Amino acid sequence: SSTHLVLENYIGGKFVACGDSIDSYDPSTGQVYCSVPDSGQDEVNAAVAAAKEAFPDWSSRSPEQRAQVLNKLADLIEANLDEFAQAESKDQGKTLAFARTVDIPRSVHNFRFFASSVLHHTNDSTQMDHMGCLNYTVRSPVGVAGLISPWNLPLYLLTWKIAPAVAAGNTVVAKPSEMTSVTAWMMCKLMQEAGVPPGVINIVFGSGPKAGDTLVGHPDVPLVSFTGSTATAQRITERSAPYCKKLSLELGGKNPALIFADADLEQCVATTVRSSFSNQGEICLCTSRVYVERSIYPQFLEKFVAAARKWKTGAPSDPGSNNGALISKEHLEKVRSFVALARSEGATVHCGEGVDRLELPAQHAGGYFLPATVLTGVADSSRVMQEEIFGPVVCVSPFDTEEEAVARGNNVRFGLGAVVWSRDVGRVHRVAGRIQAGLVWTNCWLIRDLNLPFGGMKSSGTGREGGRDSYHFFTEVKTICVKH
Repeated sequence: SSTHLVLENYIGGKFVACGDSIDSYDPSTGQVYCSVPDSGQDEVNAAVAAAKEAFPDWSSRSPEQRAQVLNKLADLIEANLDEFAQAESKDQGKTLAFARTVDIPRSVHNFRFFASSVLHHTNDSTQMDHMGCLNYTVRSPVGVAGLISPWNLPLYLLTWKIAPAVAAGNTVVAKPSEMTSVTAWMMCKLMQEAGVPPGVINIVFGSGPKAGDTLVGHPDVPLVSFTGSTATAQRITERSAPYCKKLSLELGGKNPALIFADADLEQCVATTVRSSFSNQGEICLCTSRVYVERSIYPQFLEKFVAAARKWKTGAPSDPGSNNGALISKEHLEKVRSFVALARSEGATVHCGEGVDRLELPAQHAGGYFLPATVLTGVADSSRVMQEEIFGPVVCVSPFDTEEEAVARGNNVRFGLGAVVWSRDVGRVHRVAGRIQAGLVWTNCWLIRDLNLPFGGMKSSGTGREGGRDSYHFFTEVKTICVKH
């Protein structure tokens, strides 16, 4: 439909119009279809004030009472799953199938998981008999949490922050990406019915430099959780430094896959195509560098290129499409420029950009599509191997020894995820232990137990989130010593 949506901020339990707006595009057509509030200081200040006012009551509720509200919100999103999936696909460019099976179900799961996990945390105690003392810890919510989420998995990553923050008793001011704000706005329409008290969850739409900057520099926001680029994280660190805020920063990746000769080749090729190109390669955990043991390199490359060619880029609504459109015209140009750079440096483009023509329906002629692209002959020192491309582009390169594979895998400034393919259990543990990454998968990809820590090393961020880790981040701990 050509309906033009006009979003409004959600502050203190009410929708509030904003004077200025930002155009939001449907990436699959290149057409503007939505106006997003271009919020600034006034809107952010109002949201922080509402959150601050709601904090005493919300934080004094029992974890069970808070969990009840989160579970109700999860049920309401699930009841509208299809509507949310369609909106996410149109707003972000991803396939409808991906939004239906990944984005929205995981958003629902985030609320249910943290509603449950907050009921099961225990605190520590120690006994000092010689002093006649008992020490114990208590945890309390921090206050107003500033949450900033990215455009690649919009509702999924927003709820991954809101759920633990609110479950732990904080109130929040969230700023989703201005490019993908629709599902957050739709969720606001369900808040009242879910029993979320006014001011507990506030959503302010707008750009990073205006809305985001005000939020992270606000004296009444003691904690910031951010997912996005390393450059923005630097700005957040600087802006929040005068206030000693608690920060959790989940940043980019340049994730390696190390494929040894004893890998199960069929499974490895199928999974590596998925790990390289899923969601248009717009997942911070996507594989972007594939290192293959030389003895199987020709065989792997042939099978991998053939599989990448079958990975269909097309209309997001087409059930046969594996990938939809990239997020924006600027981002498409950026990803293309990396392929052009690789070409100019003498790399081979085996399929995708500049090699394979896309057959798209007429209404998608202006969309931001790029087919799955496989490069070889790219030097480890090239920007194409060092910088996050965040698109459906992957470099494949041979290696000779385990030592070399690990060294090259670690030879970037990022350290988010990695995949190791081998049937040798000793090698699996050895290599996984030496790879500098917050998550290492072996013979699989993107299997996530939310109980366990998620986050990166090096320039991929600071802090960890997950069941216990999120609880620790969204609370302050106090040690109490009682002499008896």
